[in-house]
Amino acid sequence: MKKHETTIRVRYQETDNMGVVYYGNYFTWFEVVRTEYLRAFGLVYRDLEAKGVYLMVASASCQYKAPARYDDLVRIETWVSALKNSSMTFEYKLFTGEKLIATGDSVHVCTNKQGRPVRIPQEIRVLF
Repeated sequence: MKKHETTIRVRYQETDNMGVVYYGNYFTWFEVVRTEYLRAFGLVYRDLEAKGVYLMVASASCQYKAPARYDDLVRIETWVSALKNSSMTFEYKLFTGEKLIATGDSVHVCTNKQGRPVRIPQEIRVLF
């Protein structure tokens, strides 16, 4: 599957009193890189929503290997690892320099505005 990289600089507000990135911020970064991933391959998430297509998070997980700290540059590799009828799985690998600091994934169900599952549109399928 196609990979995309996004780099994020750790902001002070993202750290806890021990100087490490608070664990919940990794999920915010996942959202940022998913949006950038779609944009890199020609899909603007806002345009999908305007067409009545939503990618609802069904599950998300993160495995922490090493801390990220204030002002670190975190490089995040993202790709779609599974594409089913109405769901897709994104995978994430996070690095500071060459050091792997975390891995994660999130499963998204394609829904209509009422939150009912629908088939993933062809315009998304052809990208992956």
